[in-house]
Amino acid sequence: MLARPTSALEKAMNGEELTFHDGVDLMKNENLFLLGQAADQLRKQIRGDNVTFVSSYYLNYTNICAASCQLCAFYRKEKDDDAYTLSNEMIVKRAEVAINQLKATELHIVGGFHPKLDLEYYEGMFKSIKKRFPKVIIKALTPAEIFFISRVTKNSIKEVLTRLKESGLDALPGGGAEIFNKSTRDKIVLGKCSGEEWLNTAFEAHKIGLRGNCTMLFGHIETPEDIVDHIIRLRELNKKTGGFTTFIPLKFSLENTQLEKEHTILSESPSTYDLRVIALARLLLGNVLPNVSVYWIALGKKLAQVALCYGGNDLVGTAFSEEIFKAAGKPNQTTTGELKFLVKEIGRHPVQRDTFFNTIQSF
Repeated sequence: MLARPTSALEKAMNGEELTFHDGVDLMKNENLFLLGQAADQLRKQIRGDNVTFVSSYYLNYTNICAASCQLCAFYRKEKDDDAYTLSNEMIVKRAEVAINQLKATELHIVGGFHPKLDLEYYEGMFKSIKKRFPKVIIKALTPAEIFFISRVTKNSIKEVLTRLKESGLDALPGGGAEIFNKSTRDKIVLGKCSGEEWLNTAFEAHKIGLRGNCTMLFGHIETPEDIVDHIIRLRELNKKTGGFTTFIPLKFSLENTQLEKEHTILSESPSTYDLRVIALARLLLGNVLPNVSVYWIALGKKLAQVALCYGGNDLVGTAFSEEIFKAAGKPNQTTTGELKFLVKEIGRHPVQRDTFFNTIQSF
């Protein structure tokens, strides 16, 4: 017999906005199955039974990074044998494969914090892509990257964003948010913007019409309070701007990271915790940010199907050529056909979307 729902869960089921204390209560005390049932019910009310995904190609322009984050297995230093930076010509060639062969509608372009790349490098990248493929959506450079580029090039964040938008940038990915709480962030991030700086950069992007997703890295050393604080900060920003397209909770992948080498973390978070975080996100965000994405690359495809029954309504996308989670030991091959099958297998309706959640085709 299931336990009686907490007062916080009753508030969520009645459509009331949850407070910080409500969120912490649900993270710590609520029965997981009741939490999931409530999140799934709210998902159905807000987004129906469609599960969306985008045909997306991931392109990492460099793995050289001035930061040395303990949570990252991807970054390299300039002296490393496997360090690289792609030229604009190489990037366009990869874009040709993505669009002509893999039928990607979105290029997801991110990289390390390269200390020697100027603003013209990024402008040239986007202009070259758009000249060859004017209709493709360029979703590139996380708020953390934008902040870094602003510092390195000595331009304001607004100036960087404006020039990149004029060069062809359409949207921002949500990486680099990690966890906003400073005391926790400082233990897993080294050389990256603060949580407040990430939020301010996203705010500046939204002001000039650059929308994008937002993320949270969980399953490392964070507390329940950190989780709730992070999601609520995103919720409050989206009340002001409406600029976030979706929220993507990212499960931390341990393999090949400094946190693993130093034995700070001995294992990845259990599936029950992952599902609790996703369900909580749905209940905290409500109608303010109606899309909650399930990142199958980090969770695995089977758990991703379960997560779609715990509040998720989006599978992110195909993520062709994704390298960052691959570096942390996560295999990541799929097709639109397989994503369609995964959705139908749980009795939901697959829909291919574009970057901004407009329907391309239903299956």
